[in-house]
Amino acid sequence: MSPEDANVPAERRAGDPADPCVMVIFGAAGDLTKRKLVPALYNLAKEGLLSNDLAIIGVARREMSTEEFREKISRDIREYAASTFDPKLWQQIESRLHYVRGHFDEDSIYHQLQERLSLIDAEQATRGNYFYYLATAPEYFSPIVQKLHAAGLTQEQNGRWRRVIIEKPFGTSLDSARALNRDLAACLKEHQIYRIDHYLGKETVQNILVFRFSNGIFEPIWNRRYIDHAQITVAEDIGIELRGGYYDAAGALRDMVPNHIFQLISLTAMEPPISFEADAVRDEQAKILRAIQPMTPEEVLKRTVRGQYGEGVVKGKRVAGYRSEVKVASDSYIETFVALKVLIDNWRWSDVPFYLRTGKYLPRRVTEIAIQFKKAPFMLFRKTPIDRLTTNRLVIRLQPDEGITLRFGAKVPGPLMRLGPVDMDFKYADTFGCKPSTGYERLLYDCMTGDATLFQRADMVEAGWSVVAPILDVWKALPPRSFPNYAAGTWGPKEAGELMERDGRHWRNLED
Repeated sequence: MSPEDANVPAERRAGDPADPCVMVIFGAAGDLTKRKLVPALYNLAKEGLLSNDLAIIGVARREMSTEEFREKISRDIREYAASTFDPKLWQQIESRLHYVRGHFDEDSIYHQLQERLSLIDAEQATRGNYFYYLATAPEYFSPIVQKLHAAGLTQEQNGRWRRVIIEKPFGTSLDSARALNRDLAACLKEHQIYRIDHYLGKETVQNILVFRFSNGIFEPIWNRRYIDHAQITVAEDIGIELRGGYYDAAGALRDMVPNHIFQLISLTAMEPPISFEADAVRDEQAKILRAIQPMTPEEVLKRTVRGQYGEGVVKGKRVAGYRSEVKVASDSYIETFVALKVLIDNWRWSDVPFYLRTGKYLPRRVTEIAIQFKKAPFMLFRKTPIDRLTTNRLVIRLQPDEGITLRFGAKVPGPLMRLGPVDMDFKYADTFGCKPSTGYERLLYDCMTGDATLFQRADMVEAGWSVVAPILDVWKALPPRSFPNYAAGTWGPKEAGELMERDGRHWRNLED
């Protein structure tokens, strides 16, 4: 069997356990492992989706034995499990935990890892299937992959598969993203690389495709003839917490737009794929990212807004401004808020603007996609008391309360012709019940089963950075003069509102 054949999953029924394999977590002593990865594995085990022949190897610099690692993870899961803790179920997972200690840039750790993998293969029948989760700082991505390759740990043959999951950021610029992709391509085939974005593990994100392409009433009107504009909001009601060292080098644009937000745009705007096979879906997403019009320097000044929070009040508590945060320069020009007007240059979306905003210390935590439809003609209602028509709006909520709301106009009861807005509201928790989730369950399961649909491809990453690059260039050449320019606990700088008001539109009231 060729390496490519090893990547093609056998016919699998929904709910089948994943393949036998070993999950190797680089950076296993960190927060991501205890807060997200191990709880996600626990939830998958609870659903019967893990193989009985799964093993987990933690790799980190901390001095620990396998027994100490098991004790640590067992304490952590009791704290971070998102559901009732089942000691018997956990005991089955705990016995499969192993630990290798060392520095990621030392060759010796990969020899130790090779020996441990050989032992586990013999003892637990994991069939030589491995996937490596790089829960590390980005500067280790390339060195780890290169050393795994040199040790022969990425080679696929005789039906066994080897995969690598990489956490964002995938570079910090177009040039660095290309360099990272070159490094990975020198050691791995594209089908072995799983660039993970935890936003795509959310049920509502995955439901965008189902909602659009399985319902005959929406797809016919999902275009420039009926849609006036779209708004995508990713708002956080927290500051940068203790991430000042990272954030003061990255900023909101790099941190959120090329990955999270562009993924949401591509799923919202893409053409119907020929199937739900991974590359068929990602081909259409890539087309949308390439169709986003790059901005000229003049357009950057007109169609982008950046902001930085000052001190203010959030949820009733006074908080400090960004420049007072730990590991942040006292004169920092890094943005904590971004608003953009994006245009997609294709037949479906010609002249339909996509307005994006994301920021820290905004009034509430919410992620949503709002589709604003065009107004109906007013002619019929001219001689009635109605002075304006309610516009139709579809809102897809990703967090915190996942669901979909459709707003339309209805007659208010009474003798006069009066209209009022009505919402048809669907909530996942009310309809399907609420299953414990970290957002990583689907993504880990998909990697184990060889389904790359929800993971970014190299060309998608580079297309996203190509759109962002001109904005970064202009912002670097023209540092902001007004920072901080919005108070913590508000919806960003006034220029964000003016961005839409110039077009005769306004941001949706998220208190609705």
